[in-house]
Amino acid sequence: MLQLENISYHVQDELGEKQILKNINLTLDERFVAFTGPNGGGKSTLAKVIAGILTPTEGRIYLDGEDITDLSITERAKKGISYAFQQPVRFKGLTVRDLINIAAGKNLKVSDACSYLSEVGMCARDYIDREVNASLSGGELKRIEIATILARSTKLSVFDEPEAGIDLWSFGNLIKVFENMHEKTKGNILIISHQERILNIADKIVVIADGQIQNIGKKEDVLPKLLAAESCKVLTEKM
Repeated sequence: MLQLENISYHVQDELGEKQILKNINLTLDERFVAFTGPNGGGKSTLAKVIAGILTPTEGRIYLDGEDITDLSITERAKKGISYAFQQPVRFKGLTVRDLINIAAGKNLKVSDACSYLSEVGMCARDYIDREVNASLSGGELKRIEIATILARSTKLSVFDEPEAGIDLWSFGNLIKVFENMHEKTKGNILIISHQERILNIADKIVVIADGQIQNIGKKEDVLPKLLAAESCKVLTEKM
């Protein structure tokens, strides 16, 4: 279970102090939680605070009752938190197999490493020995990153817009991966997304705007309001 208590995050710019997150209180214990809301509202910042990439200006973070606020991203990874970037990192000199082995924490059999690639819709024999460099597309890197998180089997897996760079056919497979991930890892999944198909499989939806939680609840309570608001926005823009 993840608990956020009075989380705020401020930065300094040429105009002075700017509040990115404002006193956020949140408990996440559901199988699948989705963060959504307008661009620039604070979703990715909050996810990076949870992962340890950013340190909150104020507030505390607890994982299964343990205060992890002051732990680094590496220390949080050891505690069981994974983070998948919106734009995956390239690793020159490492092969896909190397990356999956590192994620798993051991040298896997080739067949086991390949199984993780197969789960994300990749032909394993074409990728297992490829170097994780500029020769791979953004969509390929995204799927490889998701495969490494499957290999890690972490307590909390955080994905920042995993659909970015994914083609339509792969997106359908991506949904299936997330639907099956909880059963395989027994951990919680947190996804930042605007995609209705992803929001539709969430147990809880958290709407974040202007650095604050604007709405939170079960999918069946929150999603209809989001869709209605989006429809109104589209109609207004056409007028």
